Amino acid sequence: MATLPEITALLGEPRFNWSDPAPWIELEQELGIEFPADFREIVDAYGSIEINRQLYLKHPAGHLLHSLGEDIRGDLELWREEDMAEFLPSPVGANPGDLMPVASATTGEAVFLCIPDNPSSPWRVVVQEFDSPAWTLYEMTFSEWLLAYLKGRDVVLCSRNFAPDGPFFEFLP
Repeated sequence: MATLPEITALLGEPRFNWSDPAPWIELEQELGIEFPADFREIVDAYGSIEINRQLYLKHPAGHLLHSLGEDIRGDLELWREEDMAEFLPSPVGANPGDLMPVASATTGEAVFLCIPDNPSSPWRVVVQEFDSPAWTLYEMTFSEWLLAYLKGRDVVLCSRNFAPDGPFFEFLP
């Protein structure tokens, strides 16, 4: 599994550094899942940010405009619509095998965490290209997927186009 120091080495020092678990606990109780530790660690470190002017990560303690919980609720509703569900390999939701929407991109992709079939299995990442019916399953954790993105590897998002001088982040306004 990729580590926060590996991500920090490429993205820069985090400046959010959230330590209160209350927003996560509240959101996890509402959704009926526990997010993977690596996802929580990254989002707690960086907060609600835009990476490379492309990828949006949001924190559950964010305000209404930049709240992970608000985004997830809206995305669950969107992806449960009959004409949208056909664009994903699994239903959205909180059951084993379901997809939980956790990030989005200015270039039209939606990033999902695939809930493991059993507690000992790893979480995986699915990226759906919103402008087409294409989706890709990545047999990697969120931190591994993010590290691959930051290194410019092909994980559907095209970071090199948006960050020719290297990865960077900005807080969402």
